[in-house]
Amino acid sequence: MSDSPFRDPEQPLRARVTDLLDRLTLDEKIGLLHQHQPPVPRLGLPGFRTGTEALHGVAWLGPATVFPQAIGLGSTWDPDLLRKIGEAVGDEVRALHHKDPGGAGLNVWAPVVNPLRDPRWGRNEEGYAEDPWLTGELATAYALGLRGDHPRYLRTAPTLKHFLGYNNETDRATTSSNLPPRVLHEYELPAFRAPIAAGAAVGVMASYNLVNGRPAHLSPLINDELRRWSADDVLVVGDAGAATNIAGTQGYHPDHVTGYAAALRAGIDSFTEDDADSAPTIGRISAALAQGLLTEADIDDAVRRILAVRIRLGDLDPVEANPYAATGTAVVNCPAHQEFARAAVRESVVLLRNEPTQAGGTPLLPLDPAGIRRIAVVGPLADTAHTDWYSGTLPYAVTPRAGLATRLAGTTVTHHEGVDRVALRVGAGTTYLRASDAPAGGPLLATAPEAVPDSWFDVFSWGDGVVALRSVANGRYLAAGDDGVLINDRTGPGGWVVNETFRLVRAGSGRQALHHLARDRYVVIDPDGSLRAAATSVDAATSFTVEPVSDGAREAAALARDADVAVVVLGNHPMVCGRETQDRTDLTLPEAQDKLLRAVYAANPRTVLVLTSSYPYAVDWADRHVPAIVWSSHGGQEHGTGLAEVLCGDADPGGRLTQTWYRSAADLPDLLDYDIIASDATYLYYRGDPLYPFGHGLSFSTFEYRDLVLSADEVAADGEVEVSVTVRNTGARHGTEVVQLYTRQRHSRAKQPLRQLRGFGKIRLAPAAETTLRLRLAAADLATWDVTQNRLVVEDARHTVAVGRSSADLLATTTLVVRGEQIGPRDPMAGPLWAADNDDYAGMVPTDHAGGRATVVAAEDGGWLAFAGVDFGCGPTAVTARVAHHAADPQSGGSTVTLRLDDPLIGPVAGTLPVPATGGRDNWAEVRTELHGLSGIRDLYLLFSTAGATVSYLSFAGAVGSGPGEDKDGGA
Repeated sequence: MSDSPFRDPEQPLRARVTDLLDRLTLDEKIGLLHQHQPPVPRLGLPGFRTGTEALHGVAWLGPATVFPQAIGLGSTWDPDLLRKIGEAVGDEVRALHHKDPGGAGLNVWAPVVNPLRDPRWGRNEEGYAEDPWLTGELATAYALGLRGDHPRYLRTAPTLKHFLGYNNETDRATTSSNLPPRVLHEYELPAFRAPIAAGAAVGVMASYNLVNGRPAHLSPLINDELRRWSADDVLVVGDAGAATNIAGTQGYHPDHVTGYAAALRAGIDSFTEDDADSAPTIGRISAALAQGLLTEADIDDAVRRILAVRIRLGDLDPVEANPYAATGTAVVNCPAHQEFARAAVRESVVLLRNEPTQAGGTPLLPLDPAGIRRIAVVGPLADTAHTDWYSGTLPYAVTPRAGLATRLAGTTVTHHEGVDRVALRVGAGTTYLRASDAPAGGPLLATAPEAVPDSWFDVFSWGDGVVALRSVANGRYLAAGDDGVLINDRTGPGGWVVNETFRLVRAGSGRQALHHLARDRYVVIDPDGSLRAAATSVDAATSFTVEPVSDGAREAAALARDADVAVVVLGNHPMVCGRETQDRTDLTLPEAQDKLLRAVYAANPRTVLVLTSSYPYAVDWADRHVPAIVWSSHGGQEHGTGLAEVLCGDADPGGRLTQTWYRSAADLPDLLDYDIIASDATYLYYRGDPLYPFGHGLSFSTFEYRDLVLSADEVAADGEVEVSVTVRNTGARHGTEVVQLYTRQRHSRAKQPLRQLRGFGKIRLAPAAETTLRLRLAAADLATWDVTQNRLVVEDARHTVAVGRSSADLLATTTLVVRGEQIGPRDPMAGPLWAADNDDYAGMVPTDHAGGRATVVAAEDGGWLAFAGVDFGCGPTAVTARVAHHAADPQSGGSTVTLRLDDPLIGPVAGTLPVPATGGRDNWAEVRTELHGLSGIRDLYLLFSTAGATVSYLSFAGAVGSGPGEDKDGGA
């Protein structure tokens, strides 16, 4: 046993942390606050680095098993499989750490638990589902695998991303996510809570955006909510460069010293700044201490949480004591992990549509290998395996074409990418662009006298007019180097800055200019004939005549016409038009891909559409015409194998959608509108007819549901019931079914979801077999956030309980009576009426308050707030309000807030509050007005005369009074 308690594994964790913390100097402790923590040799404390990416395999550290993208893992609806995959990834992290401790850290930044609110989000593939409960269940399973099940040691330290309200890449560091209380507590927080409360995740990363006007890195929710969910210390890390944004792009604080101090006080423990250079962070934290913005106790709080995780990882213990420490590299991409990768693909493939090609026939899928002599596998994704930004390096790749060729051995497999081939002629002249035929490529030159193979380029269309150009000369893609010179030396689009994408922009006279997207420059020809992305406008660019060499759609259709069946593989490139830093603008297939699909289908109605993508598409035409459609995410190294097994019927398609597939982007609210309740967003509130609903996915078999039974027809607010249903396979094949349990509250004080997932079970049945599935439903899980009491409440209400194949295919229903609370009218005299706790609004957004509680500001003239069912009794005679108009000219007359009853525009006026121009963000005014006509139970509306007027609270009294006592000095 060591004389130093911090080195004794038998000592309680808290005692070890306290002992080590006491031995560290202040400078040493400050050094531990950066992502790259230096060693402390005198104490035997090794160096440590937060942040190994492990979203669906180990990323950026060389070859490792690459599993399907997270959205694909989510589509398995299989927590047991996700836990096994988490264990596999955790073991590979350990193995690579054992090989290179400095390069592979044990603090893994996964999983991502942001609910997938909007399918246009550029990072859609990183999440699991649009439903927060399902997200939490799947994330808990994956994180449990990553952390391991040892009572003392962690396999790795899973860290959830990204806290909080983060679903847009557009201006992500400066936009504010509007999260009213119900959206916050019912939709955003639960996905984070589940893995933390289960002890599966031990850390959280804060997000880039602001929430209700305050940077997420300064959110009071870090300490007030997140850290209350676990008895263990929860490590909170900053996202890369985000702490610098606080006083930088966000301009929230005047300087970095103040910004860093505020972040540390708010609960950020580890600063991910300036790559491996910790000096700026150390300097800013030290300056904050010297200026009195921080105390050593603030430093200790953060370091304590850092040390707790490190000790749990075994950082200070003998290798032989830690069962994970000696994990060797033999586990990396081992056969067992390869099988998990195959299983993940099989279980994630979603059969969206499966119809006969002629009346009275059988559905097109599964394919009958014995009846296929020739199959055409076409499309830009047919013979490739794309990786995303957070993928590992593929140790090998089985493409859809390769997978089908192996499975259909003896069958002729033909292939065409279906992309157009063109030559680029300079202006109206006779000179063409020429690419180097050297394997490593070279600068493009405008020197070819005719359109020969060295001047041909294959055009890959990825949507929104964005293309990648592959040189036929050497099979490499065009890019602009650091000097802007075009060179054909890339294997494809990739990297943090994608230099391999262009737009062809109309330049007049039927010609096109070539716009390089990353540099935002147009291509010109230099005097030596080389090409450079340098012009700032179309007018200054060189124009080109795009001459067709071959029509990809026509050639692919010709192959399809001669085949027994055609498989068209379409989708996205994960590094283009929908990725980190870039949201999608619509949901449509790229135009060239849509053209290809239509041409192939016209040539051969026996067409299977395989969508391989990071997100949903609006494929309404395909759904009306193409007989069979399947979807999968980018599936990693075994994508082609698992896909072929499903297409050929060796496995039943096990996937179900975890997102709504809309018919058009017009069915979605604004990308930056996070209020899913007010905007009727996600399957919870969407009232339209989706293309494919949440939970959708077909089997090759058929199933019958019967005998939906509740163990009790009535339940107390703290009770639970068992829901049982019998499911029978009525088809002729083995089949997989995901039985989904939904509820709907029939009566409520507030707007409720149209349906909400409460449980599920994935079952596999032989023909004619049946099983009775039993699921537990706790009444507490039916709680909603009551804005009148600022807490979760289980209401006294009837609930529809339904089971079925999807959120829109519910096959059996019954009724459950929940004996909960009856929410009464608001009592305006019981305390302040907080503006954020409104029941409805128009033209208003939540904004920041110095005390941490959100306030509400008018985003437009005439915005209003509603408070339903306010019991004014005999009638208060005065109201005091905390108000502000931060943006108004101090010399102006400010604004007003009118209190109206029953209607925001024509209801009787009870009083009008002045809103003076207050200037700076933290400046507020206390104002009052006399009231009249207030009595009984009425709906109260606050009508804001001009944009920028802000209200924190109202305080009613029978006579003139002050605001709530705790708020007199500006805190709330």
